[in-house]
Amino acid sequence: MGIEKDHIKTQEETGEQAPIDQVEDRVEAEMKKLAGEAKKFVADGMQDNKLAQEGERMVEEAERELGGKDSE
Repeated sequence: MGIEKDHIKTQEETGEQAPIDQVEDRVEAEMKKLAGEAKKFVADGMQDNKLAQEGERMVEEAERELGGKDSE
């Protein structure tokens, strides 16, 4: 029993990301979420509404990215 070369499909052909690329995307989203939470924390201490909104936006964006990764 051997490998039939005609039945092999590459990740490029199937459209799948390599596992390392999936991890990289998730780590980037997690880092964005942490940075957003840090901005919100600092903004609360400084009473800076604009910075707080930016932090909240970053957290929401990261959560959407992470949600998309979990459903794949």
